[in-house]
Amino acid sequence: MTTTAPPFGRALCAMITPFDEAGALDLDGAQALADHLVREGCDGLVLSGTTGESPTTTDAEKAALVTAVREAVGERASVVAGVGTFDTRHTVELTLAAEKAGADGVLVVSPYYSRPPQDALEAHFREIADVSGLPVMLYDIPGRTGTRIEPETMIRLAEHPRIVAVKDCSYDLLGTQKVLNRTELAYYAGCDEHILALYAVGAAGYVSTVANVVPAQLRAILDMFEAGDTPVSARLQQRATPLIEAMMSAGLPGTVTAKALLHALGLPAGPVRAPLRPAGREAADGLLAEYERLVAA
Repeated sequence: MTTTAPPFGRALCAMITPFDEAGALDLDGAQALADHLVREGCDGLVLSGTTGESPTTTDAEKAALVTAVREAVGERASVVAGVGTFDTRHTVELTLAAEKAGADGVLVVSPYYSRPPQDALEAHFREIADVSGLPVMLYDIPGRTGTRIEPETMIRLAEHPRIVAVKDCSYDLLGTQKVLNRTELAYYAGCDEHILALYAVGAAGYVSTVANVVPAQLRAILDMFEAGDTPVSARLQQRATPLIEAMMSAGLPGTVTAKALLHALGLPAGPVRAPLRPAGREAADGLLAEYERLVAA
């Protein structure tokens, strides 16, 4: 189990990337949203992940986003830059750019589509970890990438001094506990429904899409568990379940649902970039109803 302090904090938001109405990067909006999220309880922000629409932002936009958010939050929160691609050389370039822009660490997803075998996957992550001084969070999400970072591979990668954390969307609680038992890797729940479950068995915290809209409510799950009040922590997790389901498991990507809710709440968001499309009115109204039920509880 993790015995050291979480390397990037406990309550991390997988932040959306705000765009203006014309679809251009909205750096002022990103700074305002980042400041809001930190004031509401996030102690880390993950930029340019799936929720941040990394497939449709340019390398220059990714670097500019890190610089702007770093300026907005200062040392109040960690800034982790998503740099993972299906190309090792490109991922190296993004890692170096993130370091130059002021990131505290990088999130590296498994190369997708090409489905490299485990030895190639391990070599890919080691090359990224070797190229800069930044600590690395591995991102295990086989449902999207097509490739699992197998527990034995994870255990070997944990030997690298700069591979320090995992965003876990594996849906394999046994495999996660196996790695927690045999390494010092800081695990972060990448699926909001697993926040308490993983924290209870030794995870460091979470990287949450839903935290874009209810950062304080999710942070409270961890805080109550830390305070020794597990029943209250469990009730808070349960209360969040309908909104988590509406945002993450009702047919629309989390980016779309988060931006729909942020727009309704008057917070910076803007449109999504194609091929994503905005939530329809009925879906947006349903999301807002679940949000209002949660915050009123």
